[in-house]
Amino acid sequence: MSSNLYEQDFYAWANQQAALLRSGQLAAADIDHIAEEIESMGKTEKRELVNRLAVLVLHMLKWRFQAGFRSKSWIRTIKEQRIALARHIIDNPSLKSKRDEAIDDAYRTALVGAVDETNLPEETFPPACPWSFEQLMDESFWPGDAESESDREKNRGFKPL
Repeated sequence: MSSNLYEQDFYAWANQQAALLRSGQLAAADIDHIAEEIESMGKTEKRELVNRLAVLVLHMLKWRFQAGFRSKSWIRTIKEQRIALARHIIDNPSLKSKRDEAIDDAYRTALVGAVDETNLPEETFPPACPWSFEQLMDESFWPGDAESESDREKNRGFKPL
């Protein structure tokens, strides 16, 4: 019955399974589907990391390659994504081991968006993400600003716009 309910009414199935687990009725629980859903939840957390990185990297690319169009909305988006990413990593510390892979995945998506939103040719942009996770998350890092990236340590007080 549980497997049938899983296909017909996921919400009811989920509540039923939670009640069975809480009451210790493991033999009655739909273990295969429960395991599948738990795995899916893990994949969702990784997708969240990639999606937030893609938004951040897209705006960093626009910031770097379209300096003349910088706006408060880009600043807000960059800051919001940094905050959300930091929170997501705190909530899911094992995702730290997936950061490089996530940046690679995110960069492909960000590159498509950057080409579309800037109308610049794809060759304008680096073939891989030019920034580390640490740079992407660094509040004082704004690529392509007046200071060189190697000088940013000396000028921590610099604020864009």
